[in-house]
Formats: sequence, C-alpha cells, structure tokens
Amino acid sequence: MAVKDKIYIKDLEIIAYHGVLKEEKELGQRFFISLEIQTDFREAGKNDDLTKTISYAEVCDDIEKIFLTAKYNLIEKCAEEIAECLLEKYTRIKELKVKIKKPWAPIRKAIDHVAVEIVRGRHKVYISLGSNMGDKEKNLNDALDKIKEISGTKVSKVSGFIVTKPFGYTDQDDFLNAVAELETLLMPEELLKELLAAEQELGRVREIKWGPRLIDLDILIFDDEVIDEDNLTIPHPWMSERMFVLEPFAEIAPNVVHPLSRKRIRELKSELEKNL
Repeated sequence: MAVKDKIYIKDLEIIAYHGVLKEEKELGQRFFISLEIQTDFREAGKNDDLTKTISYAEVCDDIEKIFLTAKYNLIEKCAEEIAECLLEKYTRIKELKVKIKKPWAPIRKAIDHVAVEIVRGRHKVYISLGSNMGDKEKNLNDALDKIKEISGTKVSKVSGFIVTKPFGYTDQDDFLNAVAELETLLMPEELLKELLAAEQELGRVREIKWGPRLIDLDILIFDDEVIDEDNLTIPHPWMSERMFVLEPFAEIAPNVVHPLSRKRIRELKSELEKNL
C-alpha cells in the first residue's frame, strides 16, 4: 500500500513585494502560504527521529527565503518557485500542494482574498535510447549525460546496451538500444522538449522514417499517464511490439504496468517472444 502521510503548514504570513503594479513591488503586502506535503514519516514516528521526516520549521525558513529573494508579477510564479525549490531540496517529499493567498489584491472589489493553488510532485518515467551511426556506445552515454543535465531530472536506472536488428527500414546498420528510468519534476511536454533538444545537440538529423539515426530518445511510460496529442503519445504506441524496447525495459523494471493493457512489462515481453 502506498504511504500517504502528510505534513500541513497553514497560512505562513510573509510581507513581500510581488504583483503587477509598481506600488505592490515598492510598498509590499501580506501573503499567506500554506503547504500540504505528502511524504512517509512512519520510521520517524516509530523512532522519534527528526532525520527521518521533514522539519516544518526548516521548510518555513526556506519558503521565506524563496519568497523574499525576488519580486514577481504573479503569485503563480511564486507558487512554482516554492514547489520546485522544496522538491529539489527535500527528496522525502513525494508530492506537494502549495496555496498562496493574497488578501490585499488591488481589484477594487469586496473580497476576503484571492489565491492560487498548485500540486507538483516527482514523476517516474521510462525512456528508450537507440543509435546505429558512428560510435553507438558513446552516443548512448552522451545522451545519458545530456539527460542528467536536465533541470529537476535524475537518471535512476539504466539497462545494459543490446544490439538489435533495424525495424521498418532494414537497409541500415544494427542498432544499440537501452532503456533508462528517470525521476523528474517536469511535465510530459516539458520533458519531451528537453529530449528533442538533447537529440539536436548530439547531432540527430531526421530524414528517413525509421531510418539511420545518431541518437533516438523516446518516452515510453510517464507515471500512469495516457496522452494522445499531435506531438506526444504516451504510453509509446508501438512499445509492446518491439523487443528492442521490451528486453532492456524488462531488465530494469519487469513489474511496471502498462497503463492501457494493464499488463506487466515482463508479460508483454513473454507474449511477444511467443509470437516471434
């Protein structure tokens, strides 16, 4: 069972200088910040150990520093900055809800306050890597290095590199393929943009569909998300038909469940092996 312990911080009051109007940035005004932190503090609760939980006093100090570091036009930006900074600092935070209230909003109406609320968290993502041009092993390792440079993203597992025959357009060299597990704070579209940028920086040129490529990076699964957009489909639509994906995937995460078929990766691999 997934643990969903929570820490609440309600209405931390800070005088700060955020707002679109010049006066708001000069005179300052009251803001109230509330957090709902999803974590796991069972070990802390059983052993009375502060190091096994998240110090709400330290979090409050961090929020104050973040909130007073710059002057933003939007409290939406303030909320994003708080979420990103806290998630990067406190690895025990699994999900974070940030609410910012602005009681003195200059809108000339009788209101108690205006507020924004966002929910941000860590996402587990699996991507495929492939190359069949030049030094293939170096290309995959260079791609992994590029991914490690993406803000808010960590490479947590990498499969072994396997040699596979080309798919679709067969008049080309064999591929070297792998699958990597990532932990990221980015949303799917943001991660896709970063992966495409990494491909371009490494020198990929798109000429022939399923043709030779210096590097190929594809999102296979992003949490349990199901996305069908013009430029992004998750889970990857052909992953269940490709052994060069399922073999390295099953090596590092055999029990991950495909969001549509509801089958584990090892099951999909076994079924494909029987049909080959």
